[in-house]
This record gives sequence, C-alpha cells and structure tokens, in this order.
Amino acid sequence: MATVKPLVREFATKQEVVVAVQELETRGIHEDDIYVLAHEKSDTKDIADASNANTIGVSEQGVGTALKNVFQKRGDELRSKMEEIGLSAFEADEYEQKLDQGKVLLFVKGDHNLGTWV
Repeated sequence: MATVKPLVREFATKQEVVVAVQELETRGIHEDDIYVLAHEKSDTKDIADASNANTIGVSEQGVGTALKNVFQKRGDELRSKMEEIGLSAFEADEYEQKLDQGKVLLFVKGDHNLGTWV
C-alpha cells in the first residue's frame, strides 16, 4: 500500500480529465503517477486511453486483492482499489459515492507539490 496519500480530484466529463492530465504532465508529473477511475470498467479504460493515464491494476493492488475483486460487487471493488493506492476506508467510501453519481476520479500518487491543482 502507498505510504503517501494520493491527491484526488473529481471530474464530470472525460474531456475535463484529459485536460487535467495534460496540465499535470506539463507540471512535470510522470504518467506513472497518474490514475483514473470511473464507476464502469469500460469508462475507466476509455478515459485512461484518451488521457494517457493509468488504471488501478494488479501492480497497484497485488495479485491477492485483484483476485478477490473478481468476486466482489463493483462498489466493493472500487473501494478496495482506492484503499490499495492509499485512501482510508472512509475516504474510499466517500469517493465511491461520487463514482455512483457519475463522477470520474483522477489520482496523483507520490509526493508532488501541486499547489493550486487540488
């Protein structure tokens, strides 16, 4: 699990995420530190592909958690993914509700000084 809590922003549209990722890359944030998450797996993949961001996968979760997620409900899987990259259970629950509302989440892992980005 991550030692530094990731920064999180929520967006309403795919285009907003693409612009935000471009801004982060302009600020010197490496694409390996940028992750997207939407409620639907297909949306997550589409947005990640369009924005050049990552999805939270086996390398972030570990094989055990990834296998466990195969058998979980989608909400449980989403919360588990967020906890594996460094959010608390409470934060993951709060953000999972945002995903239920159609928001897209953008995570920045690592110790970056992003000032006004958050």
